[in-house]
Amino acid sequence: MRGVALYPTRGSVVNFLPTTTGTDVQEQQPRIAVLPVGSFEQHGRYLPLVTDTAIACVITQEIAGRYPVHLLPPITMSCSHEHAAFPGTVSISAKTLYAVIDDIRASLARSGIHRLVIVNGHGGNYVLSNVVQEANVDGPAVSLFPLGADWDRARDHAGLVSDRHADMHAGEIETSILLHSAPELVRAGFADADHDGSNRPFLLVQGMSAYTESGVIGFPSHATAAKGKAVLASLADSFAGHWEILGLSD
Repeated sequence: MRGVALYPTRGSVVNFLPTTTGTDVQEQQPRIAVLPVGSFEQHGRYLPLVTDTAIACVITQEIAGRYPVHLLPPITMSCSHEHAAFPGTVSISAKTLYAVIDDIRASLARSGIHRLVIVNGHGGNYVLSNVVQEANVDGPAVSLFPLGADWDRARDHAGLVSDRHADMHAGEIETSILLHSAPELVRAGFADADHDGSNRPFLLVQGMSAYTESGVIGFPSHATAAKGKAVLASLADSFAGHWEILGLSD
């Protein structure tokens, strides 16, 4: 059975960190932790380097507004090597990200929390799929959210113009989410920053710079706060499946 909301669902960027106390957690006894994983990478001239982290945190807050979860602070740097040609981007290795999450899982287990949802804000964190697969060999323990189908449902629900392939980076969906949840992070310039990256067969080899000079692959000109609100509402609805698959529906 779903519990009461333990955290606010909205707030400024300074409130992206959870403010619960140890006493709060002791009283609430959450059975599942939610870990936002972002990145520190370029998002064109109008979105900040922390965009993926901010979006991951916004999604976790939407989840925490509906479910009794232990909300963790974000991992703010991850695997952004495809953005290395652009100033400001900082990456860590896949093995480091794996190790950090493995350590977090072990620490949570020692405190009695044996279920974890990783909320991934950066598509380049391919290693997270391996983390989840390995963790679930002996039964459901970890889920990765949102999955591709979750994003696709959210796009349809919000009436986005672009699809997931065309709107890869700093486009309609990311700009819309921030226009709704943290408009103070969005600078002028997104209305004329559209870029069609077309097919990107060697993205893993050549990185983003082979397909965009601006750092944008997508259509931010179509972004609105209303679309961002609808995307987040759909994602919060989709989380029900992840909650249930981890055996938390009772």
